[in-house]
Amino acid sequence: MGILSFFTRDKKENLDKGLAKTKESVFGKITRAIAGKSKVDDDVLDNLEEVLVTSDVGVDTTLRVIERIEKRIARDKYINTNELTAILREEISALLQDNKIEELEDFEIPVASRPYVIMVVGVNGVGKTTTIGKLAYHFKKAGHQVYLGAADTFRAAAVEQLEIWSERVGVNIVKQKMGADPAAVAYDTLASAVANHADVVIIDTAGRLHNKISLMNELTKIKNVMKKIVPDAPHEVLLILDGSTGQNAYNQAQEFAKATEITALAITKLDGTAKGGVVIGISDQLQIPVKYIGIGEGLEDLQIFRKKEFVDSLFGE
Repeated sequence: MGILSFFTRDKKENLDKGLAKTKESVFGKITRAIAGKSKVDDDVLDNLEEVLVTSDVGVDTTLRVIERIEKRIARDKYINTNELTAILREEISALLQDNKIEELEDFEIPVASRPYVIMVVGVNGVGKTTTIGKLAYHFKKAGHQVYLGAADTFRAAAVEQLEIWSERVGVNIVKQKMGADPAAVAYDTLASAVANHADVVIIDTAGRLHNKISLMNELTKIKNVMKKIVPDAPHEVLLILDGSTGQNAYNQAQEFAKATEITALAITKLDGTAKGGVVIGISDQLQIPVKYIGIGEGLEDLQIFRKKEFVDSLFGE
């Protein structure tokens, strides 16, 4: 079965367009790194290392990539600099495939879990509400009945924004007044979803960077209350990260992982930045799957993250 059976040409074109700024930046740096060189030698590798680090791939992942290229040079004896981009693409793809994290084929949910409960976490400004709205759109498009829970009750705008998305996408929302107990909102959302045989529940949570103890206590309370309605909820804890912040996104992921168990990641705003390389580092370093990437404002611009297609778009011709 061809790649385009699951990954349509339009989506690939959108991905190429969304990563254009990062690609242009990376290619420019690689061109400078190999200037005046005919073969890949130690100087080129040193320059390439700097290219990857300054492209927000991350130090650890960069060193792993360089090590793979060094082994390839030792095996093949001679690599022309004209081949470097293709080899870089191949080795990064292979590196990411090594982690064996299974990729989604579509916006799917496990058959056995109804409703499938997703608790969304992340700081303000990363595109959390927008991502929830787009997820709701894709799940509804797939034929699922969706409920949104407005449990970020500390910011009036958060509830209003989620309500706008629920109306735009045409899905149900459960909300309370500003300052209400987030756990109570989560409880009411699940109770309503179960009563109405919903397929997917997406719970928004407060986007504050307060101390980890407070964050842990709040999220734990929400989880415990949800379990009273759906014993194995939440089925997924999705952390939203802003790709335009580069390595800060990686650091945020580490901090949230200390406060609660994160099971999946969505990395947003990749279309407006040259720091898209951070997706490679996060996918390689964290033992948490990157499920979704945001590459634009449109509803279809939230895509399933597919490692090979991502690397091909970033390092393609």
